[in-house]
Amino acid sequence: MKVVILCGGKGTRLKEKTEFIPKVLVEIGGYPILWHIMKIYSHFGFKDFVLLLGYKGEMIKEYFANNETWKKEDFRLDMKKKEISYIGQELEDWTIEFIDTGPDTNTGGRIKKIQHLIKDDTFLCTYGDGVADIDIKKTIEFHKKHDKIATMAVVNPLSQFGIVEIGDDDVVTGFKEKPKLKSWINGGFFVFNKKIFDFIGENDVFEKDPLERLVKKGQLAAFKFQGFWECMDTYKDNEMLNDLWHTHPPWKVWK
Repeated sequence: MKVVILCGGKGTRLKEKTEFIPKVLVEIGGYPILWHIMKIYSHFGFKDFVLLLGYKGEMIKEYFANNETWKKEDFRLDMKKKEISYIGQELEDWTIEFIDTGPDTNTGGRIKKIQHLIKDDTFLCTYGDGVADIDIKKTIEFHKKHDKIATMAVVNPLSQFGIVEIGDDDVVTGFKEKPKLKSWINGGFFVFNKKIFDFIGENDVFEKDPLERLVKKGQLAAFKFQGFWECMDTYKDNEMLNDLWHTHPPWKVWK
């Protein structure tokens, strides 16, 4: 089953980093967030990736082609045979397809462009800026049980601000530091039947018309996920995720 990852956005709200590199290469703990996302999927056995490239896509190709990830590991060099073997580190058994979908293509258009690559009835899709301790296999089981064209993991976001609790007499009774809200938002982890392509136009923003079309047909299921989830949208988010990586990264489901 293929895992499609949207890697083409410009990440303008993280301009401190994305002015120079694509957002998916912004690092958490010395590794790009894209690597973290791929590690989550591969932990559950999904190792066949399709990367939808756009802005600075050549840098993503360069990163993997030159094995930058593995240069961080110990290795043994046989100079006569010109062979490198890694010490105490197994290379990822991933297959990766790098698809240039254009620098300014909308998210729906990017997905539409790889329709010819999807042979199985079901495939996975996610954004290149979100990490979670989500059980991918459970999302697939949920998708199959509900028998819809699309399943979207939804999450309760944290409030941007702390909450002041006030009693009936207008007296403050307490505070909550950025609690989880009761509302649900798109968590960015999808399971799709390949019929999804019938709902996507070449110029669509996926989060708008295609999702609305699915809703009107009753073909979008919501997998309610209440574990750890974080979208690296800003420099502050990146700092927070780096801090977590060096203490206890909740999304690190792999060994």
